[in-house]
Amino acid sequence: MLSTFRTAALAATLSFAASVTMAGAGDYTFEPVNPEMKKGDDVTLAIRLTNKQTGKPVPDAVIFKTRVDMAPDRMAEMESPVSPLPSKEPGVYAFKTDLPMAGRYQVTLSAKVQGEPETITGKVVAKATK
Repeated sequence: MLSTFRTAALAATLSFAASVTMAGAGDYTFEPVNPEMKKGDDVTLAIRLTNKQTGKPVPDAVIFKTRVDMAPDRMAEMESPVSPLPSKEPGVYAFKTDLPMAGRYQVTLSAKVQGEPETITGKVVAKATK
């Protein structure tokens, strides 16, 4: 009986330890570095990917899908082209895009993080001003 209890306690401890150390897709967040910028062509959007558990930026993620549109202002059809730019800071991913008019733009991203089996997806809102 004592052996069964020890085995169950060990299994529970190992299960808890695994759940604490294993991150999931929901353990990451995308945030705008500058949530407000001037409208125009060739605007640089910088997005930070952070691990919520550690609070640290996540470097070397592979961003494989991006979209910029005006969905927050009910104009999702107003899509802008997006091109990746070199990163100047670990965990910050930069993109060149056009923000042709003042308003709110939604940046939708999908990324793969090394060691994470799930795809990380997120939506970030940035505001373009006159």
